[in-house]
Amino acid sequence: MPRFIALSRRQKIALASAAVLVALPVTAAVILLNMDWNRAKPWLNARASEALGRPFVIAGDLSLTWQQPGIAWQQNWRAYLPWPHLQAKDVRLGNPNAMTAANDTAQLASVSQLAFSLNPLALLDKKIIIPQLRFDTPQVRLLRNKDGKNNWTFDKQEQPSPWQLELQSVVFSKGSVTLNDAVTHTAMRADVDTIANDARYGIAWKLSGTYRGENIQGGGKAGGVLSLQQQGTPFPIQADMRANGSSVAIEGTLTRPADLAALDVRLKISGPSMARLYPLTGVLLPETPHFSTEGHLTGTLAPRGGEWVYDQFSGKVGSSDISGKLAFSASKPRKRLTGEVHSRLLQFSDLGPLVGADSSASKKERGVPSTQPAGRVLPVETFKTERWTSLDADVRYTADKITRDAELPISKLDTHVVLMDGVLSLTPLNFNVAGGTLTSQIRLDGSGKVIANGIAAELKASARHLHIQQLFPRLPALQASVGEINGDASLSATGNSVASLLGSSNGEVRALINRGSISKLLLEEMGLNIGSVVLTKLVGDKQVRLNCMAADFAVTKGLMRTRQFIVDTDDAVLHIDGTVNLANEQLDLTLQPDSKGLRIFSLRSPLYVQGTFSKPDVSVDKGVLALRAGGALALAVVAPVAALLPLVNTGPGEDSECAALLAQARVKPVAPKPGKAPRKSR
Repeated sequence: MPRFIALSRRQKIALASAAVLVALPVTAAVILLNMDWNRAKPWLNARASEALGRPFVIAGDLSLTWQQPGIAWQQNWRAYLPWPHLQAKDVRLGNPNAMTAANDTAQLASVSQLAFSLNPLALLDKKIIIPQLRFDTPQVRLLRNKDGKNNWTFDKQEQPSPWQLELQSVVFSKGSVTLNDAVTHTAMRADVDTIANDARYGIAWKLSGTYRGENIQGGGKAGGVLSLQQQGTPFPIQADMRANGSSVAIEGTLTRPADLAALDVRLKISGPSMARLYPLTGVLLPETPHFSTEGHLTGTLAPRGGEWVYDQFSGKVGSSDISGKLAFSASKPRKRLTGEVHSRLLQFSDLGPLVGADSSASKKERGVPSTQPAGRVLPVETFKTERWTSLDADVRYTADKITRDAELPISKLDTHVVLMDGVLSLTPLNFNVAGGTLTSQIRLDGSGKVIANGIAAELKASARHLHIQQLFPRLPALQASVGEINGDASLSATGNSVASLLGSSNGEVRALINRGSISKLLLEEMGLNIGSVVLTKLVGDKQVRLNCMAADFAVTKGLMRTRQFIVDTDDAVLHIDGTVNLANEQLDLTLQPDSKGLRIFSLRSPLYVQGTFSKPDVSVDKGVLALRAGGALALAVVAPVAALLPLVNTGPGEDSECAALLAQARVKPVAPKPGKAPRKSR
């Protein structure tokens, strides 16, 4: 009997224990479902603030329900465990302490309502795992100070919190995002709204504000769910921005968004000038005519700037085509641009904006005021050298053919553009021209170390075997010249425009034309209006056989002074002496004919070419004309002509006449220069 009583007690104890084990979770569930969760807000606020490293507050109502997670979290009994699903109203996320002033109440983000589920078992490991966070009317305010500190980077705390936050995906709804960036002088706002019945995009946004001081307008679309956990899941994006006549449009995907990386989009860019893209991109590009390109852009959006590749792009710059590949790196100490660019056909006039030599209409289109003074020929538009030290570049550019309004026989252009610490080099800059070659090396130091807000320039150029007949193909066949042009130039200068550089240049310029013909038509084709006027005054408008022309100038502080300038025709030898002032664009040349026999040409007097580049004045010395009945008066030779001899081929035939002419000029006695006649009155 006592044994029966003992067994009953054990059974009762077992039954009581089982009842307690069943009652506890049931009671807990009842309590959890019926309790006022607003009492738990202080604990949740503290834990979230600790994990985020900044203030987190649920200021509104907090409610909880139990739901199945809806994801295959783990293939075991945990997958069937219901998760708490919280809904919170008026949620606010503050700025980090380093970004908060004493009287600053601004928030990083605020949400009228958010909903999320928590993994209950992860709480035991002090982990807050949120598979999906849904926002309703979010307001996000992004800030960055001048020192680079921002409120969107969640840095690790000096004393790491024992709690960890793992946010796996985000669902957006109607709201707004503002950005105030003191580093890039940016103040922009994007208004976001949901899109219904769109298989690809879930939200749309509109953008307005300023970026790098320029007014910005734009808009776009994005996916409704941003996956932060599944890094391979593409997040679709589409955007377009417009600023100061330029536009940038992208469409593609963003993967690994937690790292702000792996952007893969189709990029379209257009604008009045590539230089106008600087406010949008921060990348230094040259002045160009209106352009548009489209290509494939991939890259990273890392906090340090990342790496970008613009590949397989093609488009138009002015009337020229362009294609290639460019890579951009936000490296230190300067950003870096590398790549290769190619044109099948380059319109010569499209190079004008590079040196400010384009028309007033072109300047207006690319947003540059026309500062060219009336009567000035050399471009005075200044180079923006203050931006040269912001970027290093290493770009190869080639063009198969170059044209102008009249056909210009340049079959190939090849240049290597290198910008390093504010020093721009084109080594080489080569052309295949008219059956010959034009090779050059240019160095432009815009770093400010040599001249503040200006350029220290060096130029070395050489032209060989340029065929006149190919150079000016519009000449009629009977007037076409069979001669060649050879030349050398070596100049150095300082300034901040083409005009100021030439106006301060030092060095020498030499040129030689052997065999051919010369006429007013040829000179007009060359754009030499002065020569056209001179030729008309000398012999009328007729064809003249040219045996040789040799020119040798010394250049000192922009003043080109003739050391030797001879033109040998069938009728006479022309000796030219004087100066060409590049600084003030003034001409002061004397042309004296030396007759070859008793011809009417022998009665021609010296001509004086004076005036400006834009309005030259050609006058005749009538006093000398009266004295020339007995013979010719030789012009002084200022310097020996030996420097021109390397430009002459030493073989027989045509070139031998130039060689003989130069040899004769070297031993020709120097005669006193005749007095200049007063300028012809108008």
